[in-house]
Amino acid sequence: MIAQLPLALELREGHDLDNFHAGPNGLALATVQAAAEGEERQALIWAQPGQGRSHLLEGAVRRARARGRQACLLPASELLPLVPQVLESMEQFDLLALDDVDRFAGQRAWEEALFHLYNRVMARAGALLFSASAAPGALGWSLPDLATRLAAGPVIRLQPLSEDDLAALLAERAHERGLKLNGEVARYMVMRSERTPAALLARLATLDRIALARQRALTIPFIKDVFGW
Repeated sequence: MIAQLPLALELREGHDLDNFHAGPNGLALATVQAAAEGEERQALIWAQPGQGRSHLLEGAVRRARARGRQACLLPASELLPLVPQVLESMEQFDLLALDDVDRFAGQRAWEEALFHLYNRVMARAGALLFSASAAPGALGWSLPDLATRLAAGPVIRLQPLSEDDLAALLAERAHERGLKLNGEVARYMVMRSERTPAALLARLATLDRIALARQRALTIPFIKDVFGW
């Protein structure tokens, strides 16, 4: 019987590995895919917020489930209001993806719970994926053995996408939504917006909603009007 968390952990619509625009991050994507399919035991993906690390972990959980494996996403933001004992028996999953694991750094009880969970997962031949805002050695863990374990598998930094990659990402995700977004308009958005995938896709979601309400095409004048650019 798989342990049940006392909270609803829903994967966000649209976050899967097939639509992750890798750009220079092909190694990160391949490593996460391998973990999802049982070919990699652990990995830690780090980057500043908005670069796609949560997308990768959520996509890995989806891919694992599609392969018939038991997989669970564990976001730190949803675990921290609880008690560390919530991690007991979680090693029953084939794949655990702990998002924003750095948020547990400096909290001794959580660090010890993570340390013991790691050991139990490895003993059962399960797989662990972690995301963080920095490499394990730079996170200020009070339990050195936990930092060592987090660094035991591949540790990969996500590189920022180029302007061309960001424009391509916008065009791809607009197409998924049934929107027409030409290259000129996509590049305009990249030049004016915050240059992270998360920020740009949030703006695309806003445009989708407003364009539908106003029955407008995605043109530069329309985008200027919506965002006050």
